[in-house]
Amino acid sequence: MDAPRTRLPEESRLLEKAARYLPGGALGSYRFPDELAFVVGRAQGSKLYDTSGREYIDYLLGSGPMILGHAHPAVVAAVAAQLEKGTTYFLVNEPAILLAEEICRAVPCADQVRFTTSGSEATFFALRLARAYRQRDRILKFEGGYHGNHDYALMSSTPRSPKAFPAAQPDSAGIPQVLESEVLIAPYNDLPTAEALLAAHGAELAAVIVEPFQRVIRPQPGFLEGLRELTRRHGIPLIFDEVVTGFRFAYGGAQEHYGVVPDLAAYGKVIGGGFPLAAVCGREALMKSLDPGLEGKPEFVAQVGTLNGNPVAAAAGLATLGELRKPGAYERLFRTGAALRDGLAALVKEAGVTAQVIGEAPLFDVVFTDRPVLDYRAMLTGDRALLRTFNYECLKRGVLKGSQKFYVSLAHTEADVERTLEAFRGALSALGRG
Repeated sequence: MDAPRTRLPEESRLLEKAARYLPGGALGSYRFPDELAFVVGRAQGSKLYDTSGREYIDYLLGSGPMILGHAHPAVVAAVAAQLEKGTTYFLVNEPAILLAEEICRAVPCADQVRFTTSGSEATFFALRLARAYRQRDRILKFEGGYHGNHDYALMSSTPRSPKAFPAAQPDSAGIPQVLESEVLIAPYNDLPTAEALLAAHGAELAAVIVEPFQRVIRPQPGFLEGLRELTRRHGIPLIFDEVVTGFRFAYGGAQEHYGVVPDLAAYGKVIGGGFPLAAVCGREALMKSLDPGLEGKPEFVAQVGTLNGNPVAAAAGLATLGELRKPGAYERLFRTGAALRDGLAALVKEAGVTAQVIGEAPLFDVVFTDRPVLDYRAMLTGDRALLRTFNYECLKRGVLKGSQKFYVSLAHTEADVERTLEAFRGALSALGRG
């Protein structure tokens, strides 16, 4: 698995074009070291192949959507059938209606659904709905929580030198300075601090937004339940960002898995089956402001998108959810994830490396720290250089993951797990040699 990287001339030419025509040669903020950079040629099941033909066991999974693996036959068939009927309409269509119905059937908080194209849009409009409902502007979010790329969301998601709570810190250039005062920041898993901030600022807040499972950090017992009680007491809408956790931790998402129901939720990734699709859903009392019949009235919330409810994406999403409803699907997903997560934890201990493996079975990572990881500031104690080296050594051995998490799919096999654990062993050994 750790054979020297062989790059064919055509792939080298493509990488040169990427560097010329794409800022940083990338599609976003994530890219590989130059010597390991590659161009994807195709993907099938749990594997991804570069244009030079090298195989990777894929735990990036398109940043999460491919929970069934790549090119799943049911999804391919559903998409092919829809393509013959047209690719987009900008109008209500059968796949979108059926997908909305299924989301409402599955998600505890969902009375109604409005589709968007990305998870960023979904959290953006969830916050807009809450601001319209509460007639307030300020929001509270949790340090280290990622809610997409809009201005409200990119506050204290990845601060390197965090400010004192509840001061917000922009994570990107180009964000209006005035928004710093509109976002309050609390530490994740710290219910007393959240309670104090709501007591002091609750009357000014439009919403509290949280990743119920923040990046790879589990909620501590009572945290989500307490947050639900606090927001209910203050009459503040609670928003769950389930773009990552939706239909991954359970068919009803983190709401089902942790047993806590918010007022609004943002979904993405899994519901599009690998196509651009996301959604905001929630209680009718909040969702009704999106009704076009209210246009011109003070409570109307404007939201439109050219590809909202795209029928191809909705068909892919319906096919994906159909597979997840099959008996044993989640048991198998958790069994595979647990074998990988717990296997990595055992190898870390065996290697004598100061690190811990955290997260749920379908979504986890290793953090190189001896401190319990309960919030973002604990994550900051992790040795980033060691993590980069570990990821690098895994990629050398044909195991592909994101910068900070492993996604597990139903396509991953026992053989994949065995090969991956062997790659982990080699990567941890390389850390020791370094």
